[in-house]
Amino acid sequence: MQKSPAQKIPATVVTGFLGAGKTTLIRHLITHANGRRIALIVNEFGEVGIDGELLKSCGAPDCTEDDIVELANGCLCCTVADDFLPTLQKLLDRPNPPTHIVIETSGLALPKPLVQAFAWPGIRSRTTVDGVITVVDAAAVAEGRFAEDEDALAAQRAADPNLDHDNPLEELFEDQLGCADLVLLNKADLLDEDAMANVRSEIGTHLRQGVKTLAISKGEIAADILLGLHAAAEDDIGARKSHHDDEDDHDHEDFFSFSITLPEQTAPEALLQRLAPVIDEHDILRVKGFVAIVGKTMRLVLQGVGARLSHYYDRDWQSHEPRATRLVVIGRAGLDEAAIRAALAA
Repeated sequence: MQKSPAQKIPATVVTGFLGAGKTTLIRHLITHANGRRIALIVNEFGEVGIDGELLKSCGAPDCTEDDIVELANGCLCCTVADDFLPTLQKLLDRPNPPTHIVIETSGLALPKPLVQAFAWPGIRSRTTVDGVITVVDAAAVAEGRFAEDEDALAAQRAADPNLDHDNPLEELFEDQLGCADLVLLNKADLLDEDAMANVRSEIGTHLRQGVKTLAISKGEIAADILLGLHAAAEDDIGARKSHHDDEDDHDHEDFFSFSITLPEQTAPEALLQRLAPVIDEHDILRVKGFVAIVGKTMRLVLQGVGARLSHYYDRDWQSHEPRATRLVVIGRAGLDEAAIRAALAA
């Protein structure tokens, strides 16, 4: 006998491009869960599970390490059967299952295959996609990193041989918007009213009818807004158009990532000064990781999106952790790993 929709455990898919602020959003969500038992499935892109570790260290009393499952074996949209469905099944089979499941995809993931997975036998009767939340870096969009202007895109293709045929970054961005039930325009504090209006206008061309956009800053938004959308997204999957609808799968050959371990740093500013020109010279999309600072007992979290770098101390280093700097670098295929390693180690 099938459970009624009211009895199904709701799941929220949080998607968005690299550095949009998904992890910050989820940290805020689980620390303001208001008694909800939330389980997290985190899909990390890169060798070092930065996002998973950040979430596990958030300190929320209602969210223990057992409630966070990290899948680092590839993009969830490519490993649904092998990784995602068994993980979801284990969460549902717990003696005391969560009241809500939140899935953070990697910046490279297509949300539609995940939504389709909820229609599989054994899953459909027990859980439902409450909503797909797409987090957008509004400041990046305002700067034209994902502009829909055909002339600008043509210039990008002409300047970059990697974009001669298709631009997977553009397609991925559009697919994440097209599958959304709610779009969060993060980093709104960096924009004035005119710039935000332009972002809304550009984003709106890719949204299904009725999908709302909300401007937020630092990932801060009430849980009651994010959870409880009751979209049942698996039931209207046909309306969520994708560039990859006619493909069996997609690849990520246009992206490359690697991790680098460095010794303790003398000061955050010194590392940022080394990073900035390297990011610019090699067109690095994303840098993130943990930094050990000489004389500091706390771990420094470093986040970089393009040329924008930020950092903060999150907690003390634990006794079993080596005091070292671990960074993940993400960029397009052809990234000169050796040159980047040499520049950062200098």
